[in-house]
Parts: sequence; structure tokens; C-alpha cells
Amino acid sequence: MTIIYAILIFCLLIFVHEFGHFIAAKACGVKVNEFAIGMGPAFFKKQKGETQYSLRIFPIGGFCAMEGEDEDSEDERAFNNKPAWQRACVLAAGPFMNLLTAMLLLVVIATWAGQPTTTINKVIDGSPAYEAGLQKGDEILGIDGKKIDEWNDLLTVVGQTKNDTVSFELDRDGKKMTIQSRVEYDEQAQRNKVGVSPVFKHSLAEGTVNGVKNTGKMTVMMYDILKKLVTGEVSVKELSGPVGIVYAVNDSAKAGVIYVIYLSALLSLNLAIMNLLPLPALDGGRLLFLVIRKFTGKRMTDEMEGKVHFVGIMLLLLLMVYVTWNDIVRFVVPIFS
Repeated sequence: MTIIYAILIFCLLIFVHEFGHFIAAKACGVKVNEFAIGMGPAFFKKQKGETQYSLRIFPIGGFCAMEGEDEDSEDERAFNNKPAWQRACVLAAGPFMNLLTAMLLLVVIATWAGQPTTTINKVIDGSPAYEAGLQKGDEILGIDGKKIDEWNDLLTVVGQTKNDTVSFELDRDGKKMTIQSRVEYDEQAQRNKVGVSPVFKHSLAEGTVNGVKNTGKMTVMMYDILKKLVTGEVSVKELSGPVGIVYAVNDSAKAGVIYVIYLSALLSLNLAIMNLLPLPALDGGRLLFLVIRKFTGKRMTDEMEGKVHFVGIMLLLLLMVYVTWNDIVRFVVPIFS
């Protein structure tokens, strides 16, 4: 199942990325010679119109081969002959689709998990809340005179209180009441607690809002990691390739399908961000060359740009070999030690 999950995730994220380039190219009138999922020899080919569609034996990678993408072409529908804004749209469409996919998956997760309300769902036996008389169904209105609008407010007030007790203002079956409860310190969580858990509501609207927010938080986190890679705070040895991803999929699958979905969102967002980096062969590098050529004109030819991107591809392949070797040393070798 791990291998199946890994292949499905790889194929999904690659398909989404390349499909973004494909639909943008078609929308801009760019001639697409081939749309392929996977790398290596093709085991399935189908010609439809001007485009050949193919599936290849290695489910890592894929491409949308456009006329005039890496070379000069006289075809008026070639990528190199399209206006700069259209080429930019085609290049940005791949990472955008991965970003959109990550966001949709995080919306699914947020909606499925639900949003905690301020109503108590469970009171742990023997806990301070249980001893104080709090009950399932109680709606928490305030604590120590502070209004509670969401469950995180409760966690903050109880978790940070300096007192031995807190005063709950409740609504129980339409009746307002106040209950005093002691607090106890949770060594593992390193905060105070009383022993209650919330009722969760499942709302697509709130799930969408939280999914979008979580996408933003995850993006900031990834850029922070990239910054630390550049400054040396995080070692390149911490990077993972396909082998490491398979092990991550295995761990996620053991935890449950929702964790596999979360990992897929993480990988999709990672693919979007990495592809937008201004490095040769990546979409971000190609976008950078659009800007450079806007100022240099014909002094930078398609052939020259193609050579730079070729060098970039070789360097990326070397990086892939390096991270794959790191993964083997980190995950595979210990198994046989």
C-alpha cells in the first residue's frame, strides 16, 4: 500500500503541475507537441490532433513539450513567438495549480476535522472540571471575566493563568451559571488544563477559511526553511528525495488516510514553491529570463537560454542523486545494519 500511495501521490502532483502548463498553453494558442506523465520509455501513446499524450514507465516527473520552448522555432504558434505576458502565464500555471491543489487538500482536511466550538463535548473523569461539576453540553461564555469566543481563547486563558483556580461562566440548557474549578499543570504540554474537550462542527465555509489560512502558514514555514538552508542553519543533508518521500508516505499511511492527504498537500505546496525559485530549468528561472530578455532584447537568444536551462537540469539531477543517496544512508542502510 505504501508503494501504491507513493505512486498515486507522485502521479497526482506531477499531473496537476503539467496540466496547469498544458491548459494555459492551449488557452494562449501555444502548440503542444507532447503531454507526458512519468519519465523514461513510453508504454502508452495516443495522438490527438497536434498533441501526443503518453504515459512513461517511471512515475517520477513528466512534461508538457511545447513548440519553441527550448529552441528557436519559426512556427507562429511556438512558445518563443508568443508575447511575454502569455509565456509568463504558461510558466506560472504549473506552480499555481500545485498551490491550488495544496489549498484544496487543506480545505478538505480542515472541513473533515471540523472547527472546535465553545461547547463542552467531554469532561474527563477525575479531572478538575469533573470535580467542579462541569458537564457535557455546557457552553462556555467566559473565564475569569474574559469573554470566550472560540476554544483557543479557553486554552489561552486556562493555560496561562497564574491562579490555582478559574471561574467559568456557563450557559447550561439556557440557564446562566458560574462554576469555580481548580487547574492542574500538564508537564508534557507545559501548560495548565482543566480536563475538557470541545464539540466540533463541520462547516465547509469555515473549513475553506481555515484551509486558506493554513496554506499561508505552511508557505511562510517553507520559505523560512529555505532561508535557513541558505544561511546554513539547516543542513542540505536534511533534504529528502523520492526515497525519503516514500518513507514519509509509509509513516503517514500508518497514521491514517487524512495524514496521507496532509502529506500530499505539503508536497504539492513544496513543488509550487520550489518551481518558483529563480533557478535555471525551473519555472521561476524561466520567468526570470523573461524579465532579463525584456531588457536585453535579442542579445539573449532562445538557444543561449536553452543552454543555461540544460546546465540547470544537469545540476538538479546531481542534486537529486545527492539527496537520494542521503535518503539511502538515512533510511535504507540502518535496516541492514
